[in-house]
Amino acid sequence: MREDVESLDIKDVTANWVNAAVLQRQIDDRIKALADLSHTPLFFGRLDYLHAPGADLAEGAEGERFYIGRRHVHDADGDPMVIDWRAPVSQPFYRASKKDPLDVGLRRRFGYTGGELTAYEDEHLTDPTESAQTSKLLQAEIERPRVGPMRDIVATIQPEQDEIVRSGLSGSVCVQGGPGTGKTAVGLHRVAYLLYAHRDRLARTGTLVIGPNKSFLHYIEQVLPALGELEVKQATVDDLVTAGVEVRGTDPAESAVVKGDARMAEVLRRAVWSHVTTPAEPLVVVRGSRRWRVPAYELEEIVEELRTRDIRYGAAREALPQRIAHTVLVRMEQAGEAPDDRVQDAVARNTAVKAAVKTIWPPVDPAKLVLRLLNDPDFLAAHAEGVLSADEQKTILAPKPARSVKAAKWSAADAVLIDEANDLIARTHSLGHVVLDEAQDLSPMQYRAVGRRCTTGSATVLGDLAQGTTPWATASWAEALRHLGKGEAVVEELTAGFRVPREVIAYASKLLPSISPGLAPVESVRETPGSLTVRESSDPDADVVAACVESLAHEGSIGLIAADPRIPVLAAALEAAGLPYLAPGEETTADSRLTLVPASLAKGLEYDYVVLDEPSAVVSAEPDERTGLRRLYVALTRAVSGLTVIHATPLPLQLT
Repeated sequence: MREDVESLDIKDVTANWVNAAVLQRQIDDRIKALADLSHTPLFFGRLDYLHAPGADLAEGAEGERFYIGRRHVHDADGDPMVIDWRAPVSQPFYRASKKDPLDVGLRRRFGYTGGELTAYEDEHLTDPTESAQTSKLLQAEIERPRVGPMRDIVATIQPEQDEIVRSGLSGSVCVQGGPGTGKTAVGLHRVAYLLYAHRDRLARTGTLVIGPNKSFLHYIEQVLPALGELEVKQATVDDLVTAGVEVRGTDPAESAVVKGDARMAEVLRRAVWSHVTTPAEPLVVVRGSRRWRVPAYELEEIVEELRTRDIRYGAAREALPQRIAHTVLVRMEQAGEAPDDRVQDAVARNTAVKAAVKTIWPPVDPAKLVLRLLNDPDFLAAHAEGVLSADEQKTILAPKPARSVKAAKWSAADAVLIDEANDLIARTHSLGHVVLDEAQDLSPMQYRAVGRRCTTGSATVLGDLAQGTTPWATASWAEALRHLGKGEAVVEELTAGFRVPREVIAYASKLLPSISPGLAPVESVRETPGSLTVRESSDPDADVVAACVESLAHEGSIGLIAADPRIPVLAAALEAAGLPYLAPGEETTADSRLTLVPASLAKGLEYDYVVLDEPSAVVSAEPDERTGLRRLYVALTRAVSGLTVIHATPLPLQLT
């Protein structure tokens, strides 16, 4: 298929060089999408239908066989050899069961090692003599060692996951999923499915995946290209809101909480619209020998009408000169003249009109507005009255006023405020679909920033309330979705764990009553005896290094997770022991499998074996105990095959 595309000759099929360039770009993208992936088979399953799909069963239609894979593959004649996993005819591969075979007589799973077919496994779904069994190939694929970036799960999607993946484009979905339930993979595969089912629409409107940090985005960046989807953009929330503003500062937790509160949107709205003033003087427009007068009360009516319309500040400002010019044209017509649109445009550009507009409706710079709010106590008090308390206002005021926008040490929370102000002035461009992962850590104002990127589209929200590790972490999905502007979104819960061994998730779940009461613990489908080891140590640095050496004797990736302040100490210990290590986001290879991970960056990552250093230090590194225990819950649940906990100080009471 790739060679067919590479052999295309477009010299005589384009009208001009622009068309040729566009077509060549499309061909290049197609060639890139058809690239072979080493160790990745083209098909992983087979369906033998009892009857041809869509055929009239009364006519005794014969069955049909389909091979299911990551991509559609056809032969030289264009006949399909492998069916895309997203096609409707592939759906029974994920949904069919002994109770509901969906007209499938046989489902076959293929096992591969290094890209070579090594095994297969059959289920005769309509054979009453064959009992339902757990697929060993499915289990082996789930447990396959993880080296390198995150991989797709098209061969192992479960029925409850498939239901979310194939949900429609028009509705938004929120997925609450504990560690190892596959929520990130579900979100990414939903994007792939939507691009398959609604390609033309999403090609026009765009799609975006938002992750918590660059390390996480680097970890997941190969999933969609492996499925042939190359056009999906990835970003963090900070990437979205810091355009034009350099973030160089940080906020104390109490200040960041107030700045991230949804009430700040009302403060900003008041501050923006406070610039509009009531006209006090009539306007006189001179054209030739005639003078046309617009009384102050008519100007006031125009301004008030624009203020009450549901349009942005900037759009209303652009409309004001045309509205004034229209009033002047009415005067001209009443005087017997016959002005046209060119005259109205000329009046709108009249010096007197432009001066009046500048006075009545001055331009507002979003960054300057936020700078003034955070540096001028009187300006903040005027617009935060009845919204923020005096103490809250004092909390967000800059300790040392900045002289200018460029001189200000903007924080990430400040950038979100500027983004909100910018949207009040000019509407933010909306995309067709946005995936928001690790959403539980966003502030209400960050939710608003993401929400305005999909006001005319839909969203897939992924997260786990128990893993919220910011002071402003989400309390409930209903509240979060309201701030996102997607209050109608369906909330789905994934409780079956496929990644974390049962012993490990049970140990970590001891923290749930303290960090997220009422949240259902994950029920892992994987029982791995010996997957959890907890060791008390008198020499933790040496014992951590020894545990890493033990883990490296196994196949797969190793993560050494520790409280952020402990990272330099452990880095020195690893170097002294001659153990090379990577930083989060650096790709593991067969020769370099150990990653040293600060606890603050562990979220969303996974390793075959995890060594966790000093759980109490992870807790105490956070501003409060609940946040610290949540951070610890994240760190405890990164392991796929085994977890070793090393501690010299007593464990948190919840784990004893």
